[in-house]
Amino acid sequence: MRRERLKRLERAILVNQDALAQALDEDFGGRSRAEALFSEILVALNSIRHARRHVARWMACRRRDLGWQLQPARAYVLPQPLGIVGIMAPWNYPVFLTTAPLAGALAAGNRAMIKPSEHAPRTAALLADIFHQTFPRDLVAVVNGDAAAASAFASLPFDHLLFTGSAGVGREVMRAASENLTPVTLELGGKSPAIVAPDADLRRAAEDIAYGKLLNGGQTCIAPDYALVPAEQLRAFVHAMLEAIERYYPAATANPDYTAIINQRHYDRLRACLDEARAAGAEVVEIGPSSSAGRKIAPALIIDPPDEIAVMREEIFGPLLPVKRYRDINDAIEYVNGRPRPLALYLFAQDQKLIDRVLERTVSGGVCVNDTLLHVAAEDLPFGGVGPSGIGHYHGQAGFDAFSKLKPVFRRRWPGLSRLLRPPYGRVHEWLRRVLIR
Repeated sequence: MRRERLKRLERAILVNQDALAQALDEDFGGRSRAEALFSEILVALNSIRHARRHVARWMACRRRDLGWQLQPARAYVLPQPLGIVGIMAPWNYPVFLTTAPLAGALAAGNRAMIKPSEHAPRTAALLADIFHQTFPRDLVAVVNGDAAAASAFASLPFDHLLFTGSAGVGREVMRAASENLTPVTLELGGKSPAIVAPDADLRRAAEDIAYGKLLNGGQTCIAPDYALVPAEQLRAFVHAMLEAIERYYPAATANPDYTAIINQRHYDRLRACLDEARAAGAEVVEIGPSSSAGRKIAPALIIDPPDEIAVMREEIFGPLLPVKRYRDINDAIEYVNGRPRPLALYLFAQDQKLIDRVLERTVSGGVCVNDTLLHVAAEDLPFGGVGPSGIGHYHGQAGFDAFSKLKPVFRRRWPGLSRLLRPPYGRVHEWLRRVLIR
């Protein structure tokens, strides 16, 4: 039954892929069809297909070991559906970040209620039509509405609630859920660093960072939020970044492959960030002109910005990349560790000992070594933040487990040694104490 539901979900996304890409383009005021198909539809389908392939194994009882003192018996964990899972999806990847958790909820045998973001209204309305045509509304229900509807949604007594969005709204969601003691998974964000080690291939690193930064116009929760580069390689890195950006998005703001900013408020916020950086004395390198008419911000590098300005304090969520120099790799590690734990960390290096040092001495939600973003597409890796960047994990079996009650079961076969531990206590117990406790 669960496989059949996942198959129906897969078919619904496949049949409606073009309509979804069109709705995304309309909501953003300019989003590449190819980008939408690969960054939304493909990864959503991978989530569904992975769950279909593995759900029987995930559902099976999981044996646990028992010490000889508890024998003869057996122990196992029995996964059971929690009940109703609430899913609050964001506007930046509304198809993927709705469908992937829905696949996990259905694989775990639950019903689901979904609240898409009101900032992508055409996609939200289309998803509601798709899901309501695919499933009975008592299995999958979509609730559309404004911020007040989202607040009311978070207050419902779900058996589990998953929220993807900003840390500020995440706090409000967690506060509302606490009234019902609803367990939550919070997928937030933060400032994900990209560390370029001294031995990195600068050209490849720049290409990967540029791709991760500019996909979806920089409106990605795991986008590189700033780069740390060896001082002596700063200018070479900037040059490599400019070349990579020009190759990916020539004449970016007039390029249909380059995504617009979701609304005027965010466009104005990003322009204000650039103005503040200039006023603070940072060097700003814009690659082309921005377009207020099309809400497209030109890609920009902000060289050595002071730590107190907005681009270094807040998640950027746009195509602006601060670049800061460091003298020693230990300085880069200390810089990252001196800030809230990020959702992602990107490391570009060749030396295995250096890679191990960075991995062991930093804490982040996830890591990509010599690439960006792709860990989110690895369904067998749990995805989630740590501390301010999120609570809990999902994707693959991690999502199945998050939406399940993993019920521990102890099953006695016939009377065993433990019965001898019951009162009245006497010589036998003294002997058992010497054997068991010593």
